[in-house]
Amino acid sequence: MYVIIVGCGRVGAELAKLLSNEGHNVVVIDKSRDSFERLGSTFNGLTMAGNGFDLELLKQVGIEKADAFCTVTNGDNTNLISAQVAKKIFKVPKVIARVYDPQRAHIYAALGLDIISGTTLFAAMLRDKIIESRFSSYLIETKDLGVFEIEVKDDLIGKTPAAINIPQEFMVVAIRRLSGVIIPEADTIFKAKDVLMAVIKVVSLDKVKEKFKLL
Repeated sequence: MYVIIVGCGRVGAELAKLLSNEGHNVVVIDKSRDSFERLGSTFNGLTMAGNGFDLELLKQVGIEKADAFCTVTNGDNTNLISAQVAKKIFKVPKVIARVYDPQRAHIYAALGLDIISGTTLFAAMLRDKIIESRFSSYLIETKDLGVFEIEVKDDLIGKTPAAINIPQEFMVVAIRRLSGVIIPEADTIFKAKDVLMAVIKVVSLDKVKEKFKLL
């Protein structure tokens, strides 16, 4: 893929390195040339100093052929404008914007942008660690679904996903074992010390905890 990243802070630089190491073509844009030092000596993409909403600069880096555009600067206004330019003017297929102020998230969504709210995400993760460490409630933006972890012991040993899944409410999607993570079949046998990772409807959390005696 050809990906343009606006903002070379910690998040932008790490994303650029991950994509570059995977073999994708990456362009990083930032107002400060010094920020490119975060990319390290092994980064083999292109860097350009400037604004992510500068039309001429974007044309110069070939935005017309970009598969994705991700703006992760430390300014919500900059991210919103840059994302709009990429989506509305240059018709980039996938545009993702970072937003710090959760109150602005609905504005981004109304404009048809994919958003990542680091503030909300981090707060939700902290909440889950404090209240219920085995549960993550931030799987999708609507918070209807979460991820629930269950250690296999006692009555769960020898059972299968088909035996414990609850239609429309709870489904085992992965098993973490000492040998690695596997995606199970319906008849995969649970082993002692496995950790089941399941998608769960948030409204069914208490029901599932009661079923597996986790209250």
